[in-house]
Amino acid sequence: MLSKEDNELVTRVGPGTPMGILMREYWVPALLASELPSPDSDPVRVMLLGEKLIAFRDSNGNAGLIQNHCPHRGASLFFGRNEEAGLRCVYHGWKFSVDGTCVDMPNEPAESDFKHKVRAVAYPCKERGGVIWAYMGPRTEPPALPDLEPNMLPDDQVVLAAIQRECNWLQGLEGDIDTSHLGFLHLGAVQPGDTRADTFAYYTVNDRAPHYQVVDTEYGAMYGAYRPGPDGQQYWRFAQFLFPFYAMIPTGVLGLQVLVRAWVPMDDEHMMFFSMGSRASQVQSSNVNANRRMVRQRPGEMLLPNTTDWYGRFRLEANAANDYRIDRDKQRRKEDYTGIPGIHTQDQAVTESMGPIYDRTSERLGTSDVMVIRVRRRLIEAARAFADRGLTPPGVDSPEVYRVRSGGAFLPKDANWIEATTELRKAFVSHPELDPALAG
Repeated sequence: MLSKEDNELVTRVGPGTPMGILMREYWVPALLASELPSPDSDPVRVMLLGEKLIAFRDSNGNAGLIQNHCPHRGASLFFGRNEEAGLRCVYHGWKFSVDGTCVDMPNEPAESDFKHKVRAVAYPCKERGGVIWAYMGPRTEPPALPDLEPNMLPDDQVVLAAIQRECNWLQGLEGDIDTSHLGFLHLGAVQPGDTRADTFAYYTVNDRAPHYQVVDTEYGAMYGAYRPGPDGQQYWRFAQFLFPFYAMIPTGVLGLQVLVRAWVPMDDEHMMFFSMGSRASQVQSSNVNANRRMVRQRPGEMLLPNTTDWYGRFRLEANAANDYRIDRDKQRRKEDYTGIPGIHTQDQAVTESMGPIYDRTSERLGTSDVMVIRVRRRLIEAARAFADRGLTPPGVDSPEVYRVRSGGAFLPKDANWIEATTELRKAFVSHPELDPALAG
C-alpha cells in the first residue's frame, strides 16, 4: 500500500504538482489527428493534465493547442473563427496563430502596437503516426518525440484507438502491468480444454498464478511472468512500463507484437487511453484460430458519438450508468466470468469501480503485484528527484530507449529470461521465423 502523501503525489497531475511537472517534461499524446480532419476545421475542446485547451488546425494544416480563455477578457476560444491561419475570438476579433502570437487586433487603432505585447499560452504540437502530440514543459527547445515503434510507422500501417475512462490515470496503467488478472477478469470462464494445447492461451488458463521477475530499465521497468510450459519449458509473458504513462502488454508473440498503450491524464479523475499498434501484427493475431469465447473486442468499438464538451470525446456505450451492460445470466451459467462483454469494457468497469482516485492506503498487495509496486516506486522516485535535484526524468532526452517490444515466449527452464529475449525485445526487427498462432 502507499502512504496518503505518496498516493497524492503519484496521482495528481495538475500544474505545479510533482507528477504534473514531471509529465510536462515529455511530449504528451493530446488527440488523434483525425479529430482535426482538415485545415480550418472545427476547434476541439481538450482537457490535458488538468488544463482546459482548444485544439485547432490552421489554414496551412498546422495543429495548435491554445489556452481556452482569450487573453483579452476571457471569452472561450472554442467559439473562435478558424480562418486565414489563425483562431479569431468572436468577442472582439483578436486573432492568434498556432504558436500563440496575436496576429490581429481589429478593435484597436491602426497605429497601436498593442498586439505585439499580447501572447496566448500555446503548446508546441507535432503530428506523427496519426497522433497529435503536445509539449507542455518549460524548454524552449522541446526534446525529441519518443521512438515508439507503432507511432513511427507509415499511417497506413497503424491501427489507432482512443477511449476515455472516468478515473485516475494510474488505475488504468496499473491494470495494464498486472498480468495475473488476465486469467480471471478476461479468461475466467475459459478452461484448458477450450484452447489449443500448444498455445499461450492454454498455459494461461492451465495455471492462473504465475511467478514474477521484475527489473528496472532505462525507460522504466519490465516484468517477466512465468508458469509451466510444454516439454520442460516455461511460458513467459514480458511487459513494459515506459515513462511517464506508457505500457506494452504481453498479449501477442514476443518479436511480432508491435503495440503501445498510453494512459494520458486529462485531469486527476479522467484519462484518455490511446492505443497505437501495427496493422500487420493485429492482422496476424486476427488470423489465429482462437476459440470463439476468447475473441477480443478491439478498443474503440461501441463508442457514443463525440460531443463538444470537455469530457465528450471517445466514451464507451457500456458505462457505469448501465452497469457496463453486465449479463448476470451469463455470469451465473459460467459462460462468461464477468458477464461484461468485451475485454476493454471489463477493464474499464473494474478500474472505474475503484472510484475517481483510488485510496491506496487501504489496499493489501500480494506477490502478483510486484510490477505495480515497482512502477509506483519508479514514478515517485523520479518525481521527487526532478523536484528536489533537477534530475531529468528517464527517457526524456533518450528517445531511442523506447525502441522495445513486449509479448510472450516459451523458454527453457534454465534460460536467463533477459539474455534469452534480448533480440526479440528489440523494435524494428523482423522475425519471420516466429508463428503468431502461438498466442492462441
